Amino acid sequence: MKMLLGYAALILGAASAAAQPVAPPAIDTASVTAALNPEKAPGTILIARGDTIVFESTVGTIAPGGDAPHELGQVWRWASVSKQVTATIAKQEVAAGRLDLDAPITRYLPDSKAPYANRITSRMLMQHVSGLPRTEEAPVGRDDWSTFYSVDLGDPATGRTWCEGPTKREPLSEFFYGDCDFIMMTAVIEATSGKPYADLIAERIAQPLGLTSVGVFPRAEPTVAGFAEGKPESTAFRLENFGGAGALYGTTRDLLAFDRALMTGKLLPEAERAQMWDGKPEYGMAALGQWSFSSPLKNCGDTSVRIVERRGFIGGVVLRNIIMPDLDMVIIMTSNRAEADAAFGEIWQQAGISHDVMRAALCTTGTPL
Repeated sequence: MKMLLGYAALILGAASAAAQPVAPPAIDTASVTAALNPEKAPGTILIARGDTIVFESTVGTIAPGGDAPHELGQVWRWASVSKQVTATIAKQEVAAGRLDLDAPITRYLPDSKAPYANRITSRMLMQHVSGLPRTEEAPVGRDDWSTFYSVDLGDPATGRTWCEGPTKREPLSEFFYGDCDFIMMTAVIEATSGKPYADLIAERIAQPLGLTSVGVFPRAEPTVAGFAEGKPESTAFRLENFGGAGALYGTTRDLLAFDRALMTGKLLPEAERAQMWDGKPEYGMAALGQWSFSSPLKNCGDTSVRIVERRGFIGGVVLRNIIMPDLDMVIIMTSNRAEADAAFGEIWQQAGISHDVMRAALCTTGTPL
């Protein structure tokens, strides 16, 4: 009997040991550091696995030719990462039953003067196939910036008023990326919720998640200043004019907290998040407010990594927000050099800093962790 009990205990112990999850290999910090480029893309990097930050560092100096290094905890403009947040609030409105992504926007904006407003839907806006005007088509002002971004926010040459102007493109005629889509999407969610965009950011995102750095431009204190071609970026643009398409700011740690809340279901039901992350091949894998695709990494086996990516680039400030849902990982990189946008490269092309950092972080064993 004692022998049987001992044998049973041995079996149970082996089963218990086998059931223990195997911890993934540690991040190869030396390889990650080697993949960075302090000359072309100085700024910061953050890598998290689950809720744990496994690598965080500054890269290079704040100013070209300067000695002062970047610091952790800096407040960055989130630029077009704002679209990812705006899309999340839109999907919250869907989950609450107040918004139908496939209804014409005139249901929520009956006074809209946009051509084809009775055919444009919120889904089209967030997939950039609405046909709305593109801000690059506005008159060009100082330093080659569109006047859309330089006039006062209440001027008819910017914001929703300009975005509802003439266009030759019909809805669904082509993928045509532009800020007007999300400026109009912001107007839709303000209408369905009955609240201004800044209040939605505060009440739906910042306050529930404890994101003390997050807000909407204008901001009393400056964020990290950008540079282009070795010189300070132009002052011809107003960050508040980007609205729900690019006017958010915050730290990288607060962006990580947003990502984790999105990944773990705190912000959206799983079904709504799955739809938001459904990249469409016919639109270059654009999903709703972000890109979602799978790609193998160079010299890392044949297994593709599922990636949800959102980029930000305004003036001389560049940001990459990379979520890997299946690996429960996030990589966030920032830079205050305009040249970093090209240097970060394309992950799917297996080239550039973004790809090389991912490979260094994930491929310790020769296949993605």
